[in-house]
Amino acid sequence: MSFSQRLQEVRTGFERPFWVANVTELFERLSYYAAFAVIVRYLHENLKFSTTEAGTLAGQFGTWVWVLAIFGGTVADRLGFRRALSLAYLILTAAYFTMGSLGANWLSPVRNAMPLAAFVTIVMVLPALGIAMVKPSVVGTTARASQENVRSLGYSIYYTLVNIGGAAGPLTASWVQGHMSVENVFRVAAFSVFIMFFAVLLFFKEPKKAGEVQVTSIAQTLKNFGTVVSNPRFMLFIAIFSGYWIVYWQEFLSLPIYVHDYVNSNTDTARMLTTGPILVISLTVAVSVMLRKMPAFRAITLGTLISALAWLFLIFHPSVLAAYLTLAVVALGEIVLSPRYYEYVSLLAPSGQQGTYMGFAFLPIGIGAFIGGPLGGALLHHFGEVQHRPALFWWCFTAIGVATAVLLWIYDRVFKPSAEPAGGAVAKVA
Repeated sequence: MSFSQRLQEVRTGFERPFWVANVTELFERLSYYAAFAVIVRYLHENLKFSTTEAGTLAGQFGTWVWVLAIFGGTVADRLGFRRALSLAYLILTAAYFTMGSLGANWLSPVRNAMPLAAFVTIVMVLPALGIAMVKPSVVGTTARASQENVRSLGYSIYYTLVNIGGAAGPLTASWVQGHMSVENVFRVAAFSVFIMFFAVLLFFKEPKKAGEVQVTSIAQTLKNFGTVVSNPRFMLFIAIFSGYWIVYWQEFLSLPIYVHDYVNSNTDTARMLTTGPILVISLTVAVSVMLRKMPAFRAITLGTLISALAWLFLIFHPSVLAAYLTLAVVALGEIVLSPRYYEYVSLLAPSGQQGTYMGFAFLPIGIGAFIGGPLGGALLHHFGEVQHRPALFWWCFTAIGVATAVLLWIYDRVFKPSAEPAGGAVAKVA
């Protein structure tokens, strides 16, 4: 196929809702990663939580965002993607503004009425209520508003735009911190998603496919949810793949404190966290083309192993340069696996259940944050503040990542999802 023919496929293969949803997702990711880039140090340095407490609370921020996505997907199937996205961006506007006001005088009556940790925990849930509907809505729109011949490319475009937002978020956080206060990072995030509320209202039209089965009742919605939960092979895959995210999230939950406290306190850790997204932006589509013949499940396993071994740089040479190299190799693993992961899960979704299945696709991310936050905080305290051997911290997460890759390989050998032709994985795993 010539380049002009491929370009014509791209022009005609995506409906307008695909582009609108994915552009709004870019700004949603900007807001999320701006907040996430500063949150652990914001809690540790501004609100005076210990290393362990800061890691746990920051992990809760990630946990609720992704765990609630499994319910958000079900709600999105029920409401429709347009209404779900509109409501989500309004919720996110209020949520990020509140996060930036945790130390504000006007919230002092609430802070004084309960322990600070309890109050912060409640606030950390708020963004999740919005993002839980955004993620499955955007990925579900990608499935519905893409023709079959360009759908794989559609997920690569989706992931590239996600990472443009992922790179812009820490850069925005870095600039705002340098010129204003860290609290204003959250207010900028609130403004970004508020603009997306109007973008959805003005430009987004509910995508529908010929023959698409629509969810018409709450009972059917709950039935779809139960169908996914009662699929043991799929849920086992979700549980195993969570190990990848336990390791991955350490770049946000532990690396900023590690670099600041044990490597170089003058390092701009928010800017450092743009390394991965910038590489993903640059290389995702190219790597997807190079590995297009590799079975999706095999790509997931390979990417997991690459990201696990990335932390060896920090183990053998703790330095700012090693931190950048680590983030670069973690990003390479992410590039290999992530677009294929969403493609793989989308193939499992029956008609009318894309939102529900894609909501569950985000569950490992939440499990990873839930376990990775307190685990990272406790281990960093133990190896750093108690044993004064902080480099040993990274051995633990390298081991978790390698073990996850081995379990995925075993799963592949037992259930053989990578051996199925396109669409065949549905019959084998679902």
